[in-house]
Amino acid sequence: MDKKIKAGLIQQSNTVDTQANMQRLKKNIEECAQQGAQLVVLQELHNCLYFCQTENTQLFDLAENIPGPSTLFYGDIARSLNIVLVTSLFEKRAPGLYHNTAVVFDTDGNIAGKYRKMHIPDDPAYYEKFYFAPGDLGFEPIQTSIGKLGVLVCWDQWYPEAARLMALKGADLLIYPTAIGWESSDMEDEKERQRNAWIISQRGHAVANGLPVISVNRTGHEPDPSGQTKGIQFWGSSFVAGPQGEFLAQASQNKEENLIVEIDLNRSENVRRWWPFLRDRRIDEYGNIVKRFID
Repeated sequence: MDKKIKAGLIQQSNTVDTQANMQRLKKNIEECAQQGAQLVVLQELHNCLYFCQTENTQLFDLAENIPGPSTLFYGDIARSLNIVLVTSLFEKRAPGLYHNTAVVFDTDGNIAGKYRKMHIPDDPAYYEKFYFAPGDLGFEPIQTSIGKLGVLVCWDQWYPEAARLMALKGADLLIYPTAIGWESSDMEDEKERQRNAWIISQRGHAVANGLPVISVNRTGHEPDPSGQTKGIQFWGSSFVAGPQGEFLAQASQNKEENLIVEIDLNRSENVRRWWPFLRDRRIDEYGNIVKRFID
């Protein structure tokens, strides 16, 4: 059985104009599909600027219901192009209850499934706990016509437990819509350490689980509305790694790009035969992993 797929990654910079951002995404999705992409992955919170640099109650107005206007917009695109599309939306679940939610559309334009971001950061310029409740849908791969997608979101990418649980539930690949970058006061060597750590962590998930990884980041500079910092320079570097952590493709740090990458899902079977990490796990000794800390 041929299990090769072509994936499109859209690395884009955003403006304050949500509708313009969405129309540019539509154009880029169409370009990816024209180049043969069967799966297209967008960056985290791709409709708008990364609004979590400040805590502002008025910004909850950016959120919308799922289903809602954005799911209609992106579902129509997926159906018209006959692609699987991974999106990242600000979900209004109920008054006062919001999530950072990835929504996956199948080739018929219907919602194949969604994932609510589980790990929520709270760092300077990344005040996500103010906006998002932690996800409650668990680590469940989403079944699509091209396979089972282990969709996670940004901060989740630092946690090996999340990747492992997706793998144990049969994910064919891991996908991380992302919004991450530098604060300009960091020294250049520190910036590079941060970017490399981000890449290494995700390549490690590929190796440990014998699965391809797709990570899509935004690029460009977004100012801090409060003026307290110099904003975030998103570092791009979107990439696809194979099941041995090998780079299949990588975008630049500072340019908008569409990447088209062929991914051979058959390789996962071979790699897991060569490196049988799942076979050799000591599941009888891992009980303490569910503790916050072992005194």
